[in-house]
Order: sequence, then C-alpha cells, then structure tokens
Amino acid sequence: MTVLADPTDPRATPAGAPRRWCRATRLVYAAALGWLLLTAAHRALTGRWWFWLLPDLVPPAAYLLVPVALAAAVAAARTLRRPLPGRPAVTVLAAAATALVLGLPDAGLNRYAFASRPAPPPGALTVVAWNTGYWDQDDDPEAFLRFLVALRADVYLLQEHLYWDAAAGLAGARPVPDPDRLRRAFPGWTVVARGELLTLSRFPVVGQPAIGPDVAAGPDTDFGRVFTTAKVLRTDLRVGARVLSAYNVHLPVQVNLAPARFLAFVRERDAARRAQLAGLGADVAANPNPVLVAGDFNTTPAMGDLRGLRDRLRDAADAGSDGYPTSWPAGRLPAAWRLDWTLTSPAVRAHRYALGDPHGLSDHRTQTTLISLPEAS
Repeated sequence: MTVLADPTDPRATPAGAPRRWCRATRLVYAAALGWLLLTAAHRALTGRWWFWLLPDLVPPAAYLLVPVALAAAVAAARTLRRPLPGRPAVTVLAAAATALVLGLPDAGLNRYAFASRPAPPPGALTVVAWNTGYWDQDDDPEAFLRFLVALRADVYLLQEHLYWDAAAGLAGARPVPDPDRLRRAFPGWTVVARGELLTLSRFPVVGQPAIGPDVAAGPDTDFGRVFTTAKVLRTDLRVGARVLSAYNVHLPVQVNLAPARFLAFVRERDAARRAQLAGLGADVAANPNPVLVAGDFNTTPAMGDLRGLRDRLRDAADAGSDGYPTSWPAGRLPAAWRLDWTLTSPAVRAHRYALGDPHGLSDHRTQTTLISLPEAS
C-alpha cells in the first residue's frame, strides 16, 4: 500500500523538490567552507597584517586535525546510516582536502622525526636556550641554579633574566638581585647580560655588537629602557679556531589580555616585533661567521613572522625525534604550541635537538641542541 504524504505536513518534501538538509549537514558544510576560508586567509595574511596575530593564536596542529575531522565526520555519518546528501558530502570532502594541502606546511610537523642519524662527532657543543620564567623570582634560588648547572651545556642562551613587579603593570621589569650568585655557580665562565637576556659561555666572547632597536640605547641606559629595546643579544664566541655568533632572542608577546587598549596593544607589539626581526635578519645576512639563533620567539610554526629567518637558516628541530615539537605551556598537560626555536646557518650542523622538562621552574620547556662547527679554512 502506498501512503501519500500529507501536503499540510511541513516536513513533507514535494515530488521533484530538492531535499532539505538536516541541521548536522548544514553545520558540517558551513564548518568545512569556513575552515577553508580561514586557511586561505591565513596563508595570505599571516606575517603581513598586524591583526592576524590574533587568528595566529590557533595551535598549528589544527591545520592538520580540523580537515581530518571534517572528512571523518562525512565517513562517520555514513557509518551511522545518516549520510550527508551527495552534493554537500562532495563539497565538504573537497574543502577539507584543499584546506589540508594549504595548511599542512604550517602544522608544525617534523618530517625528519624518524630519520636515522649518525653519532655526533667528538667535541660537539651543547647549547641550551630557555625562557626561565622571571628567573628564580618564585623559586628556590639555589635549586634554580642547580637545575641550570645540571643541564651541562657549553653555552646557555637565557631569557627573562629579571624579576617582575606586577604592581607596575607593563613597566614592571626589575634587575635580578645578587648577580654574583650566578658567577659563583659558573666560576670561570663568561657572563654577558643585556636587559632580560643573559648568555653564559665557557668560551671567550670576542664581540658583542648591538642589534636592531638596541643600537640607539647606550651603555648607561636604565634597565627598563634596555628591557624594551634589547630583545636580541649577539655574542661572538671564540670556539677553537672559529668564531660562532650566538643570537639570544626574546620577541615581545603579541597579546595583553587586559581589555583596555587590547587591539592597540596588538598593533604596537606587531611593530615592535617587526623592528626586532628586521634588525636580527639584517645582522644575520651580513654576518660571515657560523650563526646560531635561539630563544623564545613567541611565534608558532604557522606564523609568517619568521619567513625571512627560516628561509635563510635551518631549523634545529629537524635533528630531533619529536614529530610535533611543542615548548609551551610546560606542565602536566602536553604543550600545544611551539614558541621557542633554535635556527642555525648552513655552516653549523645540528646533530641532536630535544625539548626538556623545566621541572616547574618555567612555563617554557628547555631547548638543548648538540652542534658542531666546520674546521677553520
């Protein structure tokens, strides 16, 4: 027996009329097209427009996981016997595939994670770069120094070598008290400090040229001003017969969660970041020495801010075994973002790279890189 649809029933679909999509279909369809649009806009705008620093807060893994999830939703609907209609299903799959192709280079994956690597040569150097999280302000100072010593590095590139006075707002940078404690922990080492940046080296320092905005700040400038201008500290280290230029970097964070002047803050920080990166890029381009650049860049693999440096230098994380290296926030849960980088010129070979547990002393993981330099010609 054939049952005719009641024409007064609003759920009835007249013969020959297009089938109405259910709410789930409309949701998946809109999400697929929206994500494709976001991915395309990201490729066009990241590193070029200050406002895109906000969408750039998305964890890079999303550029892999979201397209895969969209495609999986189509497959899951069919498995549950509630398949998407043909046209929206094809559109969702095509949009997901296109977004994946566009976004995969920005997903932060290490394609060399499972590559075999020869043993490092004798005499390879260990370099540790770490954002210390306001030094030992909230920690036992002696335990903090024991942690540093236990890393057994030849060179340390450390950021946030300062205390922070929260009551002073954005002007809260203060020098670390009792700087001699550090020298007692590293007797005979060369200590170079500039603002919040601190470089420790068991090799002699033969040069320390100012970089970018810090060129305008003289040696007698107060700590607060130097904290603002000195976000790149270059030290030229005499390593045997070679000179290694080590750049210690901490780019300004781009977001202040206080509601007052939120967008104005982002725009100002974008300008400050660009000035620091321009100075760093120009100096690296003109530097004939082997180069290592490391620190907290407050920049993820998905952000276009580092295009210039990454085109010129090699990512030391390629020498690591982590397929998705992340450095922040360090804690009980897995870190979601990689904000910390170590980059080297082709003359510097990175043999090993690892992100380490800071044991609650900072919200950034440590970067440890094993490198070697070419023989002097």
